[in-house]
Amino acid sequence: MHICHCPRSQPTLLPPSLSQSQFTNLRIAKEVREAIDPPAPPVAAIRTVVRVIDSLASMDKKQPSSSKNTNEISFDVMSEDLLQNILSRLPALSFALAACVSKSWNKVCNRILTRPKIASACSFNACTRVALQEVLNKVLSAPIRPHFAIANVGKEFGLKRTLKYLVKFLGSQTPIILSSVRGVIGRDALTGGFREVKFGDDEYSDDNDDMCTYDGKSGIVLTVGFFPGLKVAAIPLLQPREGSQVAMIDHFVMHIRNYTTSVSGCTSPVGIIMFGDEGVDQKQVIKKLDYAMSMKTVIVGDERSQFLYRSGDDSRNYFESSKYNCDAVALVFASDKDKPCGTGEIQFHLALSKGVSAIGPRHKAVSVRANDSDHGTWLTAKREGEQEALDGQQILDHIYDQLENHIQPPELYIGVTKRRKCCIGTEKSRPITSLEFHGVIGGDQEYLYVDGVGIKTGDYFQFYQPDRNVALAACHNVSTNLRNLKLDSGGKSCLQTRDAANNIDNEVLGGLIFSCCGRGDSFFQHLNVDSSPFLENFPDAPLSGIFCGGEIGRGYSGMMGQESQEESLGHSCLHVYSTVYLVVSYPATPLEC
Repeated sequence: MHICHCPRSQPTLLPPSLSQSQFTNLRIAKEVREAIDPPAPPVAAIRTVVRVIDSLASMDKKQPSSSKNTNEISFDVMSEDLLQNILSRLPALSFALAACVSKSWNKVCNRILTRPKIASACSFNACTRVALQEVLNKVLSAPIRPHFAIANVGKEFGLKRTLKYLVKFLGSQTPIILSSVRGVIGRDALTGGFREVKFGDDEYSDDNDDMCTYDGKSGIVLTVGFFPGLKVAAIPLLQPREGSQVAMIDHFVMHIRNYTTSVSGCTSPVGIIMFGDEGVDQKQVIKKLDYAMSMKTVIVGDERSQFLYRSGDDSRNYFESSKYNCDAVALVFASDKDKPCGTGEIQFHLALSKGVSAIGPRHKAVSVRANDSDHGTWLTAKREGEQEALDGQQILDHIYDQLENHIQPPELYIGVTKRRKCCIGTEKSRPITSLEFHGVIGGDQEYLYVDGVGIKTGDYFQFYQPDRNVALAACHNVSTNLRNLKLDSGGKSCLQTRDAANNIDNEVLGGLIFSCCGRGDSFFQHLNVDSSPFLENFPDAPLSGIFCGGEIGRGYSGMMGQESQEESLGHSCLHVYSTVYLVVSYPATPLEC
């Protein structure tokens, strides 16, 4: 039997070390047997596959392969159908080895992995190392070639050590984003039960050497995707320790454009999943991306987090640089212009569950002072249609009078309608209108104090408060919209949608949720409310998500839930007390060339 290496153009998931202790006959046989469901392939055929994979593993230590057992089926006479039946049941690491056995085995492995796939799992094991291994075992329990990975963890996980561990198992060529979040959403790797779990507010630690002890509630959710037909890259927003942030934002946007053009021939990608640094205001970044990208580009993510990343391209890995800070990182999904004939188009769908309601009249900013030291704004304003300028205390007293049965000051936001000129680099600028939210800090007899900057005299704003009833109604609307997205297939499949424009039936591959850290069980007084719209419609599809510090959701579709009145105030891409749903679909049947 001839053993050959995988073609260079064929991406494979290779373990960090092909040691004999990792890939023995006993382990491979156990993995195959655990994966077998009736009708199972013949035991002799399984022994043959085990022997061949073990032969490849033995090459690392230059040990001779075991002699052929007389009870095994000859490798040469094994049919492709039988081989495919066995290889499709292998876990990912063994599957990767099988793809390197020979050209014929590589061909069978490619046939198995012709369709996109999302795998996700979460763990809340008290030992962070065990939790990490549990989710890796689960997402790699079946054949998959990772095109990207997103891991979200509690603050007890050391980010550097965790990223190093993920790279070891997923490969240095896989774009990986690792972020510390306020909570995770997903299916337990061991029990399969679905959970939404919010974490405590413990301090972040990157010095957890044993990765096995923490106090309080924490966990990890890992999402791995195989997206044939798309190219995926992790692109950072770099900020020099001395320099203009605006110029670097333009460079970031152009970097995304240039990458997308190089792999797809167009300037806008299919989608972007973005994570921003918790110490950086991302409003300007998101505004520029919204301005520069096609209306078809979906953008989701977490506005404020702590993160590390690993790009498959070493030239984009700038962490621990003495010259740059990394203010954000974008996982960019661009169409592959060189994709094989018959490969379908992966589609990103966006839905939004809002969680705030408007209070009182609109106001117009009269005097505005930006306080750069605490990144806040002081302002006075007058009510729309009135001439009297009001201080912060007067404004808030009137808002409180509008509230029913409030005992303590509620959490408030102002949604500011901003009409500004925007451009990228030296391009000609054009005006855009956006709705941006700022948290209300307080008010006194001089000013109203809000977080963030970028408000100008003459800007109009509206007060908003978190509203559970609005959020529940919005979740119901999202569920209805997702139900309408499904194809009426007579109950044959609960995982289908229809691309009406091209008359193509689409299968839902899975979804991601980005929910405000203020929501969850304590907000709704019920379990798993935010995930219910997806689970009700696609109960068998992989779903994972996070509770984040600011929900990014940009998409132009009927599922966004943009009320006409609010839409007239400006387009919003950064939301508060909301949940953003990303649903990924793919043609259910192979396309003809």
